[in-house]
Amino acid sequence: MIKKSKESDSKRVVITGLGVVSSLGIGWQDFWKNLLAGKSGISKIESFDTSSYDRHYGGEVKNFDPSKFISKRKIPRMGRASQMAVAAGKLAIKDAGLDLKSLPKEGMGVCLGTTMGEPQILENLYIKSLKKSDSLKVNNISALAYPSNSISLNLAHELKLKGHNIVFGNACSASNYAAGYSFDLIKSGSLDFMLAGGVDALSQIAFTGFQRLLAMAPKKCQPFDKNRKGMILGEGAGILVLESLESAKRRNANIYAEVLGYGLSCDAYSMTASAYEQILKAAQKAFKDAGIGPGDVDYISAHGTGTPENDKAEAQAIKAIFKERSNKIPVNSIKSMLGHTMGAAAALEAVSCCLSIRNGKIPPTINFETKDPEINIDCVPNKFKEQRIEVALNNSQAFGGNNASFLFGWEHNF
Repeated sequence: MIKKSKESDSKRVVITGLGVVSSLGIGWQDFWKNLLAGKSGISKIESFDTSSYDRHYGGEVKNFDPSKFISKRKIPRMGRASQMAVAAGKLAIKDAGLDLKSLPKEGMGVCLGTTMGEPQILENLYIKSLKKSDSLKVNNISALAYPSNSISLNLAHELKLKGHNIVFGNACSASNYAAGYSFDLIKSGSLDFMLAGGVDALSQIAFTGFQRLLAMAPKKCQPFDKNRKGMILGEGAGILVLESLESAKRRNANIYAEVLGYGLSCDAYSMTASAYEQILKAAQKAFKDAGIGPGDVDYISAHGTGTPENDKAEAQAIKAIFKERSNKIPVNSIKSMLGHTMGAAAALEAVSCCLSIRNGKIPPTINFETKDPEINIDCVPNKFKEQRIEVALNNSQAFGGNNASFLFGWEHNF
């Protein structure tokens, strides 16, 4: 059970809106339905030619039409990541039941995480300009669309939001960093609402980089499986609306979950390999921030990339934290279905955590075939599990050793 907070409702932060763009669906409803069904969003990549690569599969969003969310006049001025962020942001606002016309524009901010930013801008410049004339010609629109901060700016401009506007570049844990900062802003009273989350679009640059690291599986991602062969690259956007509990109660908003606390750490060890001691440290900081302990956690959303070393290190950290409960508490990885969506990963996993809390169901880790004797956990293999959840722990790790753990909870006195 969650310990009842001594803080006033104005200091408690809740999630009231969810926006999703993913290979499993646009909008949280399709996303959630397909997660529970154990459907795979992995398919052959169509957005660029992979014939010269050893790998050909990814979690590509194939049915995304930006014109449903953005005027056709504005679309060419945005990269694909910005387009997905705007779509997810608008879906989150609608889901939260917010009327932006009646809200002070200075009272809502945007804080997003990303790994790659807008790499397709560079790819298009190369294809259209350098290959033709051996000289790179950059127009003003391309120059403005490329920087990573353009993603949050495009979302703010589209919604006319004048609050804080920030992008975190902490790679694959970036959206947990963004959510943590947003949580602090709401809790401190600096802003009334935050759009927090992350986004990354599948690009040839990212695909090439991860393949050169020999980190990618041929066709499927198998987190925690003995014969796991690596990650599958994906894309998408996940954005959440954060506001104070006081505000949510005042407007009778639908509450998905409460943000209980978070913790951050840095391995300072390797650019690519995780150190389980610092994964552990991030979780311990989250527990301290939330004022609860490991015994309160009912479910863990793992980083679970499907790479041999990451899964092993994360399982070690789980064992160190939960001790005798480590093989009983459900631990899933939705990357088995989505692929690794980089900067969007932790945000999409946060959406999944919120929906698990509300619905009492935990999506499966699909593609699980053989138990690894070095990883003794319940990874919710291949079929969703029904279970009451009052506290969920969302873990993320990133290149450079950037770790972030987030705690979500539910109280029946909302």
